[in-house]
Amino acid sequence: MLTLTSSSNERGLSRAGGRRAFLRGGAALAAAVMLPGAAFALNDTQARALIGKAVDDVNSAIDSGKSGPALYALFESIFVKYADVPTIARSALGVASRSASPAQMAAFTTAFRGYISRKYGKRFREFIGARFEVAEARQVKTFYEVKTVAYLRGQSPFEVLWQVSDKSGKDLFFNIIIEGVNMLAAERTEIGSMLDARRGDVNALIADLKTAG
Repeated sequence: MLTLTSSSNERGLSRAGGRRAFLRGGAALAAAVMLPGAAFALNDTQARALIGKAVDDVNSAIDSGKSGPALYALFESIFVKYADVPTIARSALGVASRSASPAQMAAFTTAFRGYISRKYGKRFREFIGARFEVAEARQVKTFYEVKTVAYLRGQSPFEVLWQVSDKSGKDLFFNIIIEGVNMLAAERTEIGSMLDARRGDVNALIADLKTAG
C-alpha cells in the first residue's frame, strides 16, 4: 500500500505617459503568462498535495485487481487528471511540433497519452506492496520539484522527483525523474527515433503510436 508522510488611464496623460503605462501593463501580463508562480501562486504545499493524490490514485489502480487494457485505461485517466499532457506531448514530439497542424497535435496528444499509459502501466505492477513517502518540495525557477522516496520489498529505496507547475492554469506535473532518468528527455529520444524511422511522417507516427507501448 502506498503511503504518504504532499485603469484605465486618467484624462490628461501624455501620449508618452500612455505608452509607458501600456508597456508596463504588457510586461506584467507577459510575466504572468511565463511565470507560473506569478500567475497562480503555486506553493510547496499545493505541489505536495497534488503528488500525494496522484500516488493515492495509482495505488488504487494497482489494488483494483484489473490488468491489461482495463488497467491501462485507469492509468490513462490518472495521467490526464494529474499531468500536463499537452506540454509533455509537445516536448516529446520536439521540433516536429512546430510544423504540425493543430489537428495533428490534437491527434498526437491523444495517441501519446495512450502510449504512455500502456508503457508505464505495465511497469506499475512492479510497485505492488511498495511504499512511497513525500520527502520535500522545493521551488526550482518557475516550478516546484516534489521529492518522493520509493521503498520496494527486497530493494534499496530510490528517489522519484515530480516536477509540478501551474502554467496551464492548474496544478499539474510535467515531468518525472526516476533515479536520475528524465521522462521528458527519454520520451523525446524515443519519439524522435520513431519519427525518424517513418521519415518524419507525423501521421504515420500517430497511427503507430496508437498501439505502441
